[in-house]
Amino acid sequence: MKKFMAVFTGTASAREKAERELADEAARNERDRKGMEAWGQWVEAHRDAIVEMGAPLGRTKRIGRDGISDISNNLAAYTVVQAPSYDAAAKMFENHPHFTIFPGDAVEVMECLPIPGSTG
Repeated sequence: MKKFMAVFTGTASAREKAERELADEAARNERDRKGMEAWGQWVEAHRDAIVEMGAPLGRTKRIGRDGISDISNNLAAYTVVQAPSYDAAAKMFENHPHFTIFPGDAVEVMECLPIPGSTG
């Protein structure tokens, strides 16, 4: 089995739009409740494939030759799954609650490649 990292993306504008559309706090809370319930069902359905549950992602620091700076990006969360192929990994995330219930944009899936020269 190959390992794949799935990165959940979302833009600030999508989140703001969703908040405007659900201005009522009770409606947002209900969406969040339904979303987390659906996410739990997704986890249960893919339990055997999940290598690392992952987590939501917070603020970002960029470290480069010029030093350290605060930046923004669209990364919202991650998880690591195992699957026999890219297509199989990608299909796990079709209709995921991240973008069907929550205001997330997409899920990007990439293979975790072996480190060159490693034996593991």
